[in-house]
Amino acid sequence: MTSSMTSTDIKNQNAAAAGADMRFDDTDWHSLETSAVLETLHTGDQGLDTQESARRLELFGPNSLAEVQAKPRWKLFLEQFAGPLIAVLMVCGIITIFLQHYVDAAAIFLVLFLNAIIGYVQESKADKAVEALTTLSTPTTRVVRQGRMEQIDADQLVPGDLVLLESGDRIPADLRLIEALHLRIDEAMLTGESEDAKKNTDPVDRDAALGDRRCMAFSGTMVTSGRGRGLVVATGSDTELGEINDLVHVAKGRTPLQRIIHRTEVGIAIAVILVAVFVFIGGAILNGDATGAFLSAVSLVVASMPEALPIVLTVAMALGVSRMAEYHAIVRSLPAVETLGSITVIGSDKTGTLTQNRMTVEQFTLGGGQPVPVEGMDLGAEAVSDDDRMRGLAALARAGALTNEAHRQPNEQGGIEYSGDAVDMAMARLADQTGAVTTEDLDAPIVMETPYEPELLHSMTIRRSPDGTLTQYVKGAPDAVMAMSRTMLDPDGQVVPLDTQAVHKSYEAMGSQGLRVIGVASRVLSSDQDLASRRRPDDLTFLGLEGMLDPPRPGVREAIAECAGAGIRVVMITGDHPVTAAAIGRRLGLEHTDQALTGSEMLEMSDEVLRARLRETSIAARVSPQDKLRIVEALQDEGHVVAVTGDGVNDAPALKAASVGIAMGRSGTDVAREASDVVLTDDNFVAITQAVRQGRVIFKAIRGSAYFLLSTAAAAMIAVGVNVIAEEPLLFLPLQMLWINFVTNGVQDIALGF
Repeated sequence: MTSSMTSTDIKNQNAAAAGADMRFDDTDWHSLETSAVLETLHTGDQGLDTQESARRLELFGPNSLAEVQAKPRWKLFLEQFAGPLIAVLMVCGIITIFLQHYVDAAAIFLVLFLNAIIGYVQESKADKAVEALTTLSTPTTRVVRQGRMEQIDADQLVPGDLVLLESGDRIPADLRLIEALHLRIDEAMLTGESEDAKKNTDPVDRDAALGDRRCMAFSGTMVTSGRGRGLVVATGSDTELGEINDLVHVAKGRTPLQRIIHRTEVGIAIAVILVAVFVFIGGAILNGDATGAFLSAVSLVVASMPEALPIVLTVAMALGVSRMAEYHAIVRSLPAVETLGSITVIGSDKTGTLTQNRMTVEQFTLGGGQPVPVEGMDLGAEAVSDDDRMRGLAALARAGALTNEAHRQPNEQGGIEYSGDAVDMAMARLADQTGAVTTEDLDAPIVMETPYEPELLHSMTIRRSPDGTLTQYVKGAPDAVMAMSRTMLDPDGQVVPLDTQAVHKSYEAMGSQGLRVIGVASRVLSSDQDLASRRRPDDLTFLGLEGMLDPPRPGVREAIAECAGAGIRVVMITGDHPVTAAAIGRRLGLEHTDQALTGSEMLEMSDEVLRARLRETSIAARVSPQDKLRIVEALQDEGHVVAVTGDGVNDAPALKAASVGIAMGRSGTDVAREASDVVLTDDNFVAITQAVRQGRVIFKAIRGSAYFLLSTAAAAMIAVGVNVIAEEPLLFLPLQMLWINFVTNGVQDIALGF
């Protein structure tokens, strides 16, 4: 926003005016070593001093998002009188007053006022998207200044401040991490990934996507576990959240129906003015009565105006709103009702919309054997008692559940709800659903454990069973777990020497399907084992691999096929990895999933090339909020009417710019909901197809109503014109024409709207 006092340009101008070498807007902080970051920011482990922080606050402004003044209500009301037909009627009404035909003038202005009220009510909903963004800011934060820890208002943060982070904190600004201990941050609102991001301090490539910048912490995201320290590198409008805030301010263009009506209004206005001038001149010359001729011209103008159309539009769209609510689609903006019937492309987020937003183990394999589908598997004690292979699969599922930090708690329906890391929850759910783990297994005391750390690439737990036996369980990256193993289970469940080549083959087969693959191993220890020596596991038996994925929602594949049959193309636009997105796309039946478009590719593309690539692929992966917005605009430039679905803050700019923005009601953020036109209360893509069907019904009803009004208006215009040329007495007074258009025809037209 150029008018924002916290914009990058104004900050840099202030810095330059003060002679400060602090132009940070082009710095790729994620690609710099921590020492280079400290040097560039002119700070250190002791933080900034009071004088320097005050100076930087003056240069960079407060750490708050730019706000836009809402349009005054009076201005919004006056804008309702800006249409071409409205302008013609207003001129006629004013001249009618001068001719002292006050009843006709009053009737004309009454209709204009009613139309203005209807338009005002439709447009007067305040835009809450920016307000929702501001709720993501945190009021206070802990920083180190002059070597002391202080708690300050978050809007006083400046670049170079050293911020302390711990579990439960909301990130107050964009930070370059210089210390991370078991630090995990929920970045789903920015990246769309359901799994918490594991953070470290290592620099990454300059072209790394937002979700791959593991050494960064972004404003508005939440620390879910661990602790760390980070240097503020961007505040206010310069943060990733601030850029989204700016993008949300884009103006939404006219809907297809609004464009049609506008073109029709312009055409009618020109035709009516020409005919009215002809009638006035002809009547004045033929009858020698300029006043009567003008009243005839006014009658003709009034006869040509479809005054009842705004009412019919409102009634038809309100009816659509109630119908769509039956399919769990809540319409927040009336024009979205008819626009849904015109869409040609749906740009859909993946996580939580097309998929269940619940990581699920779909396949597992013993050692290096062939992947086995999990569905319908029974791994209870009785089912596996006489089968070594099944016992091996049960041991694999049990081991994954016993080195696990997922929390179980009963819900109101009598089932179990899981919380914690997405991978841990998936493995715990697998063991519970297949019966591989018992209550006694879960209650076995833990005598030693190592939580998962990115540096270790594994987690480890040692449990003591009731008979005193110690068992060590390990899970993590397959290569890391194999490096600790000496033996493995073969496909028949027998212990054999480790065959790394066979395991790699299974690993690649599962990975090619977009699965997240985890290796699992175990070892039985003697009861008098020196546990200190087992902190670093070795000599394990590699049990196998578990492949997990966020599975598609039931019915989505059928809904996408139905969209294709209706001439609507579905494009997946996600922040997830291309391989995962392509795998989900294939399972959903999307076309052209082999060559996914990525955000890094888009950096080098012109708009023309981007439009060409979008014609060749149905998947855009690892994209930023700016990329999503650009994709929507590229599709619209191709002439498409675009609907966008999403649930995160990163989806808000695209939701706002789309012809129809569709947000998720359950999992969606407040920002996404406020930027949208339609909210799906059940978060189900299937509801969109029902909403589109209703939208097409409404569009057809409105089109039929408009044709009826225009045809009757044309007939009245011809009647009045012939009446004047034939030198007959005035056929209709303006007041009578208003009655015919507004009441007689209006009632019939409303019936057509139903």
